[in-house]
Amino acid sequence: MSLLTTNYLTPTGREEAWRFTPLKRLKGLHDATAVIGDRQSLQTIAQLPAGVSFTHENLDPLAPSDDLIIGRIRAASSAVSHLSIASKVEVGQPIFLGRTSGALDTAELSRVRISLGAHAVATVVLENTGDTVLAEDLEISLAPGSNLKFITVQEFDSKSVYAARHHAVIDRDAQFQSITITLGGDVVRILPTVEFVAPGGSAELFGVYFATTGQFFEHRIHIDHLVPHAKSRVNFKGALAGQDAHTVWIGDVFIGSNAEGTDTYELNRNLLLTDGARADSVPNLEIETGQIVGAGHASTTGRFDDEQLFYLMSRGISLADARRLVIRGFFHEIITIVGIDSIEDRLMNRIDSELEKVGV
Repeated sequence: MSLLTTNYLTPTGREEAWRFTPLKRLKGLHDATAVIGDRQSLQTIAQLPAGVSFTHENLDPLAPSDDLIIGRIRAASSAVSHLSIASKVEVGQPIFLGRTSGALDTAELSRVRISLGAHAVATVVLENTGDTVLAEDLEISLAPGSNLKFITVQEFDSKSVYAARHHAVIDRDAQFQSITITLGGDVVRILPTVEFVAPGGSAELFGVYFATTGQFFEHRIHIDHLVPHAKSRVNFKGALAGQDAHTVWIGDVFIGSNAEGTDTYELNRNLLLTDGARADSVPNLEIETGQIVGAGHASTTGRFDDEQLFYLMSRGISLADARRLVIRGFFHEIITIVGIDSIEDRLMNRIDSELEKVGV
């Protein structure tokens, strides 16, 4: 079947939300022409501990979304893959979710829910691999006092198209930390969004992306500070190498009139490794109250630090090795937040491999 048609207007590329996205490469996810396959590819990788369940449920459709792809997922699919961590359960080891092989001639519509009960603690890792066309609506619900580290790794093969929204709803005194890593795929467009619904919550959104020849990666962050005394931090780093490598980072933070005591800061840094690559970075703040702790943003895009290269080469390190060391150092701050040695090593090795492919 084709993607269910709704009242959403097909984007032309002139809209603010779509002005950077290469619409013709979205495989019909944006204009309702994609043929939808009957598959639910998400699965658990290992046996789940006590107090944790993973089920496929049929739920009522969610409310319409301001993103047309997410809205069409909600209109077309009632099936939800639900990972649930019960109240007061503290999971000592990471919970791994992964995907079976997809397809390129049909698309998958995926609805995923991750919920933590009150005062639950967990680390969840979602790994995307293989070649697929996938649109995903992922909602994370944090009950009061809960704590979640959420790691999502995009290591798709070269022809994949992935359009997703990762939306976290944070209740009173809950803590959310996400690490979004994007290294593979043809077109990857992710909307990491946060909604505070009670005071005392905190959100840390970290990200790493590395685009090479022809790849397009877009990350659009939006954080709604609508309640008092919530804290958010955003730190995304990207590197680009190769002709027509293109990344987009949008960071939107809204502080409502009732959000006294808000503390927020967002940072994006991009490293251009070759000619022919392009990084767009647009931080935005909208503030409706002056009674805040702090609000700020910063964005930088540049090339190698020649002083760093000179320092390393003056100590007998070749130019190629010096470049790799600088790039590893650039990403190290965020990669080490993952806290899982096997994933950290794999990601660094993947980055080294991509550098070799483009001759950096």
